Amino acid sequence: MYFVYILKSLKNGRYYIGYTSNLEKRIQEHNHGNTKGNRYFAPFELVYKEIYSDATTARKREFHIKRQKDRKYIENLINGAVVQLGERSVRNAEVGGSIPPGSI
Repeated sequence: MYFVYILKSLKNGRYYIGYTSNLEKRIQEHNHGNTKGNRYFAPFELVYKEIYSDATTARKREFHIKRQKDRKYIENLINGAVVQLGERSVRNAEVGGSIPPGSI
């Protein structure tokens, strides 16, 4: 299983988009400063994720989201206003984030 995820910096509100096969480990790496590009923006919270069965599809989806280069697009995606292309879309209520349960 592969995840496309969006993290939000609690320090400056910026979004980070990535993909991984181990979401919990990857979020820990981001929050412990083990990622070179954004270690100064930690801590992060998971605000969105999509689940895929293969890495190729997840990578393509990550690239598609990054290619939008539009904060409004990302916020609409997080809030459910954008139709997802993935097999399944789940927001962070499932992993204990800030979106209240039942709002999905």
